[in-house]
Formats: sequence, structure tokens, C-alpha cells
Amino acid sequence: MEIRSYSKYMRISPKKAREVARVLPGKKANEGVALLKFIPRKAARMFDKTLKSAMANAENNSNLNADDLTIREAVVEEGPVMKRFRPCARGSSHPYKKRMSHLRIILTDEG
Repeated sequence: MEIRSYSKYMRISPKKAREVARVLPGKKANEGVALLKFIPRKAARMFDKTLKSAMANAENNSNLNADDLTIREAVVEEGPVMKRFRPCARGSSHPYKKRMSHLRIILTDEG
């Protein structure tokens, strides 16, 4: 059985979040929570919240034990981009982008 959990519109660039996401697949869910606690990145806190949500979904909605769950996927998708401008010399402006991410974690109870 698969349990999914999403966190949408998280204010972190997908590139930075993917660094943390690469660590998770293949780990036990409880081991993933412990691992994320020691990663000093903003994305780790966001993934921690999403992973705990997925574990709670498994226990409450599917009657599964959190100790038996394995992280099958941790995916970071690009969300919408806020376009902003910074003033610069001679009255001109430079554009920049504030990127957002959608985080997805899939847990499974198989092996």
C-alpha cells in the first residue's frame, strides 16, 4: 500500500530542496525523521513536516504501523515563481525570481 503526503507552495527553490530529498529514498520512515533532525537546512525542516504528515496519514487513515513504513520516493517539483525587480543604476531594474516548491513523499509498507 502507498501513502502519499504533499506540501505545496513551500518558499524554497527546488534546487536547494532536492539536495535534501536525495538522502531519503530507501530509508525507514523513523530513520528518515531522525536523519532530517541533524541536517541543518531549511529544506530538511520542510521535509520533516511532510514525512511526519505521511506517517500520521498511514496510521490514522490506513491502520498501518509507522515502524514498518519505508520511504519509496521523495520528490521536489517546481511550483509557481514570483517575479520581482531590484532597482539598479541609472533608473533601470534587474529582474529576479523567488521560486517555490511542491514536496511529495510516498511511503510504502512493503520491504
